[in-house]
Amino acid sequence: MTAIEEYNKARSLALKEKKEREARGLSPYPAVLDEVFPGASAAPAVSLGIREIPVDRIVGTATRARTNAFSASFLPLAEPNTEFAMKWTALCGAHLSDEGIREPVECAEYLGNYYIREGNKRVSVLRYFGAVRIPARVVRLLPEKTDPAWPVYQEYLDFFKATGIGDFVFRRPGRYARLLSLTGKKPGEEWTREEARRLASSFGAFREAFHAIGTGEPDILPEEAFLLFLNAYPYAQAVRMAPAEMKKALAGLWSDVRSSSEPDAIAVETAPDDQDKPGVLTRLISAPRHLLAAFICQRTPEVSPWTRGHAEGAAYLAQVLPESVSVRVYDGADTPELAEARIDEAAADGADLIFTTTPPLLNVTLKAAARYPKIRFYNCSACQPFSSVKPYYGRIFEGKFITGMIAGALAENDLVGYIGSYPILGVPAAVNAFALGARMTNPRARILLEWSCTEADCVQRLRERGAAVISNRDIPVPDSDLLKEEYTGTFSFDEAGRPVTVASPVWVWGRLYENIARTVLAGASAKKDQAVNYWWGMDSGVIDVAMTDAVPEGVRALADVFTEKLKQGEYDIFSQTLRAQDGSLISDGITPLSALDILKMDRLADSVEGRIPAYEEIFPMSRALVRELGIYREQIPPEAEE
Repeated sequence: MTAIEEYNKARSLALKEKKEREARGLSPYPAVLDEVFPGASAAPAVSLGIREIPVDRIVGTATRARTNAFSASFLPLAEPNTEFAMKWTALCGAHLSDEGIREPVECAEYLGNYYIREGNKRVSVLRYFGAVRIPARVVRLLPEKTDPAWPVYQEYLDFFKATGIGDFVFRRPGRYARLLSLTGKKPGEEWTREEARRLASSFGAFREAFHAIGTGEPDILPEEAFLLFLNAYPYAQAVRMAPAEMKKALAGLWSDVRSSSEPDAIAVETAPDDQDKPGVLTRLISAPRHLLAAFICQRTPEVSPWTRGHAEGAAYLAQVLPESVSVRVYDGADTPELAEARIDEAAADGADLIFTTTPPLLNVTLKAAARYPKIRFYNCSACQPFSSVKPYYGRIFEGKFITGMIAGALAENDLVGYIGSYPILGVPAAVNAFALGARMTNPRARILLEWSCTEADCVQRLRERGAAVISNRDIPVPDSDLLKEEYTGTFSFDEAGRPVTVASPVWVWGRLYENIARTVLAGASAKKDQAVNYWWGMDSGVIDVAMTDAVPEGVRALADVFTEKLKQGEYDIFSQTLRAQDGSLISDGITPLSALDILKMDRLADSVEGRIPAYEEIFPMSRALVRELGIYREQIPPEAEE
């Protein structure tokens, strides 16, 4: 093909791109630095010398001159008989000859993107022929530190200083720390040239695979997709992948790449949804007649009450739907390798649904979902932006509200202790709901907060602080015998100082699994392309409250009234004014909080005395869960993730 023919082909691609972008309401031309950064001419500048820059980070030109001659990706738009076309064609001929294009372009780097000052047509030719990186003489322009983009850019500069790599440009804070963590490095740790080369090479191969799969989806960034990829495929494995292997692995994760690129688009279903069920004919065709549900559990029911709860939930599912569902429990999935083996075993056994029952199994589940696209995967976690794995959890804060009412009524000295489990999504909401319940029956109640993940003897600490009633770990299964165990649920003390359990929220996992199975059996949409999180509560039968005879009759009657209101969906716990410890509003009592607002709640009510612990304060054994579900999971320092 001659250089003129190449120009005509490139122009056809440019016209197509221009039309598509205009149809989407986007500018069809490259960005202009003077418009993106009006203060560019006066901004502090740092020369970076000649560098190889990634072509897909070249987003615009320094000035508007000749900008309209290019499409947004620098393909030529000018008519073939113009001077512009002749110069482009001459450069094309040079590129195709032994001479090549060797002169570096000149550009400005601003916020991680590049704007060409001289050499637009060289960029156009090289980009048309698929160049991944081109030589450029780079000047870095520094924004004002008051610029809203500065915090993330500061992270970019720190990462660039350590690695010399400018390919990663994230949009949200914490991503560079996460990348460092996933590669096994610490902030400020010096990278060898070989380590930097290995990362740049691996990301380069990933980016090629990304663009090959994700053509036409410019809103998704390859670097953000790379973070997701490294969650499923550890860095040590990713750097050894051949390009074809990497492309295949990424293709299996693509629906999750798409959904996780918009974390704010998470859909939280707070009750079993049957509104999207298809018509009768569709159900007859698509609805399965029988399901094999597999449960992948860490540890065993004998040593873990949490695993016991899920195992009993599985047994309940088989009992309530004996003709339609069979279940198998695969326990002991204590490491990623064992979990992967259990999932493979379940898939080989013909599982239609696979439930992984703890949050630390999420990444293994993501990887498995890519390998087994015909199996529906669920993970017991919350607020996850993935579409191939549906997270599920319970609104435990509703049960805590009821036990808070009971505790407030029993606290004659107005001091109520609360032992938090982990600083994870939903827990601050549970603490605050408990506090609201306590204030409902005792307006003077103060909640004294301790954390079992940081303090070995929280009960003793709370007793020393004067707590008359204490809320501790909940019952993981609807078994009244567990209420007889010491320091379970919410308990007071008898005259001899011995703990007496009065009430506890209860997880009814069987009802949750029944709801999911019935939805699948009905042929309802699996919503495979949406990041749907199931967060069900009392109105779905997933959460309940168990009370003992130690609850006074009048208090029990009041608790029963509000329990029934919650089960009927007639009461909104956070519909009242709620202020945080610093005086700011958590809820104004007028605008309802969304499910995501409640899940992501990260401030404590002003009636709570205590704070949310930092990651470094948490026992090492508790950190895996906090990495997956922590309310500040994006801010976990990478040195703590080794």
